[in-house]
Amino acid sequence: MSELPVAIEDVYAARELLAGVIEPTPMQRSRALSDLVGVDVYLKCENLQRAGSFKIRGAYTRMSRLTAEEKARGVVAASAGNHAQGVALAAKMLGISATVFMPTGAPLPKLAATRGYGATVHLHGSTLDEALVEAHAYAARTGAVLIHPFDHVDIVAGQGTCGLEILEQCPQVRTILVSTGGGGLVSGIAVAVKALRPDVRVIGVQAEQAAAYPLSLAAGRPVALDSMQTMADGIAVGRPGPVPFELVASLVDEVHTVSEAAMSRAVVYLLERAKLIAEPAGAAAVARLLEPGLHVEGPVVVVLSGGNIDPLLLLRIVRHGLSAGGRFLQVTVRVPDRPGSLARLLADLAETHANVIEVGHVRTTAALGVDEVEIGVELETRGPEHREEVLRALRDAGYRLVFG
Repeated sequence: MSELPVAIEDVYAARELLAGVIEPTPMQRSRALSDLVGVDVYLKCENLQRAGSFKIRGAYTRMSRLTAEEKARGVVAASAGNHAQGVALAAKMLGISATVFMPTGAPLPKLAATRGYGATVHLHGSTLDEALVEAHAYAARTGAVLIHPFDHVDIVAGQGTCGLEILEQCPQVRTILVSTGGGGLVSGIAVAVKALRPDVRVIGVQAEQAAAYPLSLAAGRPVALDSMQTMADGIAVGRPGPVPFELVASLVDEVHTVSEAAMSRAVVYLLERAKLIAEPAGAAAVARLLEPGLHVEGPVVVVLSGGNIDPLLLLRIVRHGLSAGGRFLQVTVRVPDRPGSLARLLADLAETHANVIEVGHVRTTAALGVDEVEIGVELETRGPEHREEVLRALRDAGYRLVFG
């Protein structure tokens, strides 16, 4: 096998550069996940890293190695948010001017944080890949040094320092699950782990609606996706870079995918059971652990890669996650438009012990008879079984249920 672009020595060198810049992030055992999976599960909390994700590791490593002349020209980056914050923070610490291109739909808190670290932010395109094209053009026009979010040996080496911490904090680890977009983090972790513990299984996890790696690995080369549609903006990468792709193909054991619903459930699960906030991209690895069909040897370390989430998105995810977990029910019932219909419905719902969150009336649709009304109710239930009990009770009571 030909020599790989990043080696364990590069990761050790990156760790020396990062000394005093970052602190090792905590690792905590998750009793809930351990009980669920049947082996010990530990959470590596990169969501608690400086700037809210692992990205500062690679960004600082890359930027600290620029020459004085390169630093004077400034840097430019493209990012959906986490790399932007890592670059902006590293630039502030190193005294470098930073310009960042972000997709137009980038979360407002990530925009605000990036600007707060002193970077100049431009919105361009609807995806990271489109923003990256503009960042390349800006670098060509101005001479600024492009700090790629994942496709550079220094970026990968910096992210690999997370792998060293995993082995030190959980030396008995047998399986590592890593949320994966461009592949910088999972490839860096794999470089460190496979050099020191080749028996450890490393698994990348992608959002299934932005999963470039399975397609690329099958083709034997980086392949661009035709389209992407995921709330996990932190791992929405349409095409792997050559550097992480070569490492992933050589060192990562498997790459799995998870649905949007699974990531929603994982975000809610982490909030409830671990008291940790993770963005959808950061929770993708947990989502895979929660899904059926994954057989892992323990102990397992799951990397929570980021925690930068828009509160408005978090509200939507919580509702989506509760619904996906069978704990939230939205249903419309069609009843006679006469006094007492709503009171009867609420009384019947009270008998099911479902918690009514919201009630709304519709009287004007063409599908309704002149003497009918639709009542939409949002309910909190105790889980999938209770949800089905509520629906069955409504049908048994003679209500006409309308979905969609």
